[in-house]
Amino acid sequence: MKIFGVIGWKNAGKTGLMERLVAEITGRGFSVSTIKHAHHSFDVDQPGKDSHRHRMAGAQEVLLASARRWALMHEIAGDEEPPLDALLEKLAPVDLVLVEGFKRGAHPKMEVHRVVNGAMLIAPDDPNVLAIAGDVDPGDVDVPCIDLNDTAAIAGFILSAVALVAYKSPKTTQLRNDCFALPAGVDWIPVDTALATLRGNMQCCVADEVLPVCQGIGRVLAQDIAAPRANPPAANSAVDGYGFAHAGACITSGKNILPLLADRAAAGAPFLGAVPAGQAVRILTGALLPGGVDTVVLQEDVTCSAHAVQFDGAVRAGANTRAAGEDVSAGELALSAGQRLRAPELALLSAVGVADVPVFKKLRVGVLSTGDEIVPAGSDAASSQTYDANRPMLLGLAKQWGYCPVDLEHARDDPGEIASRLDRAASEADVIWTSGGASVGDEDHLSALLGQAGGLFTWRIAIKPGRPLALGMWKNTPVFGLPGNPVAALICTLIFARPALSVLAGGRWLEPTGYEVPAGFSKQKKPGRREYLRARITANGRVEVFGSEGSGRVSGLSWADGLVELGDGARQIEPGDPVRYIPYSSFGL
Repeated sequence: MKIFGVIGWKNAGKTGLMERLVAEITGRGFSVSTIKHAHHSFDVDQPGKDSHRHRMAGAQEVLLASARRWALMHEIAGDEEPPLDALLEKLAPVDLVLVEGFKRGAHPKMEVHRVVNGAMLIAPDDPNVLAIAGDVDPGDVDVPCIDLNDTAAIAGFILSAVALVAYKSPKTTQLRNDCFALPAGVDWIPVDTALATLRGNMQCCVADEVLPVCQGIGRVLAQDIAAPRANPPAANSAVDGYGFAHAGACITSGKNILPLLADRAAAGAPFLGAVPAGQAVRILTGALLPGGVDTVVLQEDVTCSAHAVQFDGAVRAGANTRAAGEDVSAGELALSAGQRLRAPELALLSAVGVADVPVFKKLRVGVLSTGDEIVPAGSDAASSQTYDANRPMLLGLAKQWGYCPVDLEHARDDPGEIASRLDRAASEADVIWTSGGASVGDEDHLSALLGQAGGLFTWRIAIKPGRPLALGMWKNTPVFGLPGNPVAALICTLIFARPALSVLAGGRWLEPTGYEVPAGFSKQKKPGRREYLRARITANGRVEVFGSEGSGRVSGLSWADGLVELGDGARQIEPGDPVRYIPYSSFGL
């Protein structure tokens, strides 16, 4: 169980805040129990009630039960008051225990204060107080200050502080059976229209879980993350040098001499006490600024003796120091939901004190090859047979993009066998990629099966290479029926499947970043279809394209380091003309 306390003087508003917090946090899907440290004269029932009469007669415990609740009352008699840990053991497991009172406990707390009769009611210093909830700004304090009336902000801070940063995992959503439907009358689909349709109909289809930050690499963030602690948490030195109060040192543009204290401040070993005005203290990089220090002069700029430091020239106030929270403030949004976690994000989360992070479970991508002519590489193949290039390529893509690939192997052109593989995929995967059988020929059984299931939408996309793309649902699982040709299969996967799968996995819609470079080739493009040419950048900064545009030339995929995208209209391209080049890396390759 997670524990968080609310403390403050009498009439500071603790109980009112507790009441609001319980409603807010339970409304977010968490189970909450409370413990209140009551005054010694407080009683749980009234004189004259049956339970009170039992207790007064000498019963050690009285369990009062009704149809709505039960309560166990234990008489302490002459024993010592039980500590908080002992009381916590008496509670049934819940997500969070909110504790009101128990000021001396070592659990994390929030201090409540407000102005009463003109006086500020603030509890004594406590290193376990992580924030203040008040109705006015208390002034110079080292912890975040949150408006006492902003219950949502206070609840968010508490949930972040105790690492309950995600709501309860929602039920996995399902796509509509007609999510791939096109507007009436649409035949040939421009690429932009196809992308807009996908973007408008995709939604996350995986549940979330909480992992240690160190295990979060490559995962998609399931909730916004607010910083539990500022970074840096307190003002500190950015360099090795000597610290002093700028205003009290009377710094001039000439020679400056300051008496030097015998002690020093180091990272993890702060200087205890305050530095008197007009004096300096040795301070190392990362050390907290002692009281009375707001400026640091570099050690390279100082001549130092046993009892004084000397430096020439003016030093600006605040030089070589880092302010508390100058990177990230406590309670500030650190990362947004939908972001894929890389090493830099793990560093940021750890820097602000996040130990556990809510992420979406890995999207499971099932990959199925179909066709009687397809055989696995390494087997004996007749001249009429083709080695399966699509399945290794697509399984590799799924893994490279951070998903969990599910190998559905190969199915012959047999409706029963394909249906059986789709049934397996629906139970083991969140989305299905197939290659082959997506057209409308006699042996295109995938399209027929999806049509019989009531969830087939054949997209004839105005794209080269590609065009036929069978999209549908099989037992509530989305199916992307990709072309059988490996070149067309890869292009359709990069352009259409990649952004759609990112949303299905809980992430953001992905758009590749391209840039204009001078062409190193000539081409006359016809109108009507958007074309993607296998291309690579030459040593002179121009982009060349593969010698053949034939979609059967699989070697061109490896030869290239990106794609040249030519728009839907006609165009005459000559060497030196600007063309849009999209590197493979922009597709996550």
